[in-house]
This record gives sequence, structure tokens and C-alpha cells, in this order.
Amino acid sequence: MFSHFTLKEANAILPSVIEKFKHIVNIKSEVDKIQSEMETDPKYMTNFKDYVYKKQELNLAITNFYKSIEELESMGVMIKSVEQGLLDFPSLRFNEEIWLCWKEGETEIKFWHGKDEGFNGRKPVESIDLEKLR
Repeated sequence: MFSHFTLKEANAILPSVIEKFKHIVNIKSEVDKIQSEMETDPKYMTNFKDYVYKKQELNLAITNFYKSIEELESMGVMIKSVEQGLLDFPSLRFNEEIWLCWKEGETEIKFWHGKDEGFNGRKPVESIDLEKLR
């Protein structure tokens, strides 16, 4: 389902979004750890059985990672970067599509940027006419 968020709506669901995002970050760490073990531990290069089991563990972790992303994005939130902790909420300003922008560590949405701008184009929400924000 797709919808545009008001600033109030985006901030209202932010605690749930943050919780889901933290889960995604944790699963990504697990994927990275398993992958690193497979690449550096000689037992996975020399023992076929150990390799197959570890590969299955990796596949499950990757599947869980993408399911978690799908769950978060089904709320209408877009993950821009797991590594940088960037999420965007689609919104409207004067009938123009914009992104309400959240960065990991922030407790509320305080920034926005144009549809074709990235993180470097972030502007404070105070700079937009909130009456025109849908």
C-alpha cells in the first residue's frame, strides 16, 4: 500500500519504524558475521559438510534480512541506506512529492529533501510551510 505521510503521521509511527529498523541492522550484522566466517575460517574451505551447513545458515539469515526489509517498507517507509541509517517517508509539499527524512539516532523527523535530492539536500522541516505538507 502506498500513501503520502504528513509530518505528524510519520512521527507517530516513528517508534515502531525505529524498532523494525534496529532489527534489520541486527540481522545485517549477523549476515556479515556469517559471511566473514565463511571467508576466513579454513574449516569452511576444507570441510564440505561444514561449508554446506554454514551456507544454509547464511541463506536463512539473508532471507530473514530481506523479509524484515519488506515488513518495514510495507508500512510505506523507504530504506535509503541500512549502513548509514537513512529512511525516507513519502510526502507532498504544494502537490510536489518530497521525502521526509530520518537518520539513525534522531528521535523525530526534523528534515526533508526533494524527490531527486539525497541526504546532502536535507533541509529542516521548519523551512517548509507545514500547512502545505500532506
